[in-house]
Amino acid sequence: MDPLRIVASECGFFTRREAINAGYDDNDLTRLVRAGHWVRFRRGFYAFADEWATSDEVRRHVVRSRAVLRSLGDAVALSHGSGVIAHGIDAWGIDLSRVHVTRLDGAQGRIEGDVVHHEGRAVVGDILETAFGKVLRPERCVLEAASRHQDEVALCVLDAGLRSMLFDLAELRAEHERMLSWPFMRHLQILVRMADGRAGSVGESRGRWWFRVLGFPAPELQWEVRGVDDQLLGICDWAWPQHKTLGEFDGKIKYGRLLRDGQQPGDAVFEEKKREDAIREATQFRVVRFIWDDLGRPAMTARRLERWVPRYRDSASWV
Repeated sequence: MDPLRIVASECGFFTRREAINAGYDDNDLTRLVRAGHWVRFRRGFYAFADEWATSDEVRRHVVRSRAVLRSLGDAVALSHGSGVIAHGIDAWGIDLSRVHVTRLDGAQGRIEGDVVHHEGRAVVGDILETAFGKVLRPERCVLEAASRHQDEVALCVLDAGLRSMLFDLAELRAEHERMLSWPFMRHLQILVRMADGRAGSVGESRGRWWFRVLGFPAPELQWEVRGVDDQLLGICDWAWPQHKTLGEFDGKIKYGRLLRDGQQPGDAVFEEKKREDAIREATQFRVVRFIWDDLGRPAMTARRLERWVPRYRDSASWV
């Protein structure tokens, strides 16, 4: 096996120096990149083209982040969206075009190629040593990433951070209070109060955001439905019990997650229908289902839901 494959299997890349040590020269590097066998994704850093091609945006960002830390060493820590990904938190909607780091050496903030260097205060407790290298604490990464994005993305990131259970709501709010005077932080005040780790997916967080924007009352989350003998019939994503309405988000992978060994997708759909029928029978509530595409068509979403749940023009129930 090519020794560079072994190197890349550990971190996703190899360096020019490692290639030369393996017997290649600079002409070989140029030739292999031009032939499409290797990918040069930043100066002095390479990946195998077949592995790069099958990597999604998040995986590529992981590789680039590791390469940046290899280059910059102890002078920086991953932060913002790059820190979110390093902690394994869902990063839907976050701009991954550049790696974000916070300077630990007092150097000036700047954008330099594929890296955004942030100036920021980092005390000892802010910095974690991970398999990646230095990364800022997860609640700080989540807040700083959210602060640089629009509100819908920001809420999804905040919910995802709580869902990861790397910190709790009290810690998130305390961190936000500590950072309130920092740039871009004030617009997160309502979103931090809205953040809720019970949102089971990005789709559920997006739904919550649009319900608020469209003027619907805040739903209860993960609402349990029980039948006779207190048997749990199901847990609904959203509930407006005062309006006898339940809401469910159907993501593309939902039924894949429901599959048991040997079960086919059609079987899972049938089981889900039986579950929904049991919920309707037990509660006499209606169930409104939303899919990912609905979240990009708020006017249609509003028309479907307002048949059962009246719209309010204030957001008092949300905070």
